[in-house]
Amino acid sequence: MASSSDYGFGPFQYPRGWFMIGAADQVMDRPVPVRYFGEDLVLYRGESGRAYLVSAYCPHMGAHLANNATSYIMRDGDQIQGESIRCPFHGWRYGSDGKCNDIPYSDFIPGTARLKTYHLVERAGILWVWHDPEGLEPDYALPDFGGHYDQAGWVNWKIDHLGDIDIHGCEIVDNMADLGHMSPIHGAERCIYFANRFDGHVVHQLFTAVNRGWGNLPPTLSQLDTWYTGPGILQSDMNSHLPVFMLVAHTPIEDGRTRVWHATMVRMSDGSGPLSDEERHVASTYQDQLRDGLVQDVEIWANKRSSIHLLTVPADGPYGRLRNWYKQFYNERDKVANIQSRVNGTVVTLDQSSTLKGGEAA
Repeated sequence: MASSSDYGFGPFQYPRGWFMIGAADQVMDRPVPVRYFGEDLVLYRGESGRAYLVSAYCPHMGAHLANNATSYIMRDGDQIQGESIRCPFHGWRYGSDGKCNDIPYSDFIPGTARLKTYHLVERAGILWVWHDPEGLEPDYALPDFGGHYDQAGWVNWKIDHLGDIDIHGCEIVDNMADLGHMSPIHGAERCIYFANRFDGHVVHQLFTAVNRGWGNLPPTLSQLDTWYTGPGILQSDMNSHLPVFMLVAHTPIEDGRTRVWHATMVRMSDGSGPLSDEERHVASTYQDQLRDGLVQDVEIWANKRSSIHLLTVPADGPYGRLRNWYKQFYNERDKVANIQSRVNGTVVTLDQSSTLKGGEAA
């Protein structure tokens, strides 16, 4: 597998940005071990219900804060106290700020006794972390995911873990510029419009096509606005048989190994009344079909070799510009504005909208 340095994106091994690290219900009453960005980490909830992410190993003697089930601290249920987490080895306790705030057998607490903490936000049923190699606060906001989660008329997404695959995140993001795979992979019967709009830390893919029908549904005109907010969060507004809002999230576990999730929300009514079981069933079918569409991509990603130097033809989308956009997340903040200024703008790869028949007009 290729690493960030192989692509020459910049000095950082892991990118700056917001990343998914799990479903909110993944962490409940016990700390959970996770690994991202080449580091062992621990998720836990304080007594308030708020979730926290900290480095995994106690600085005292290196015990893992979550991989333990037999110590009496664990058996007695004493590991979480308030918003603090206690080490199962010697009982050193660390607050949500990472500082050690209690050593059961000592009044003296070393100033260096602290865990690394991360900026964690729970939103739309998902846990999101801000990762920044420079250790700075977020320079762009976590999305609100259309404001659809928990809204009347919408069926909330279920989260599908699609695997841990040996591929660099940039080769997943490459799909944003990839018109050519829409027919052979996803069954687009006729591609009508394809463009990319680069705007700071966001890149859009605007796509219109006549797609094969799902199940018993006939082929239909579909219009999609799909965009990345930073390097690891893809969202898509899709208008086809029903309005849907899709999420694809991917996060580096190691440099060149990536975890991928899918989730889709479906609007089934105007929200004036409760949804029926049949409406929820239809929404679930849509969610599964869109997941299966992403699985088509995942199968390719999981079995392809790294494409560090792309071989493209004029009819391909703007892969080079997309990868230049992606570089901003691997460079210091004082270089970001210059990178953005060189890529901002719109590239239209295909425009056959004048061929739309009256019955196909949106």
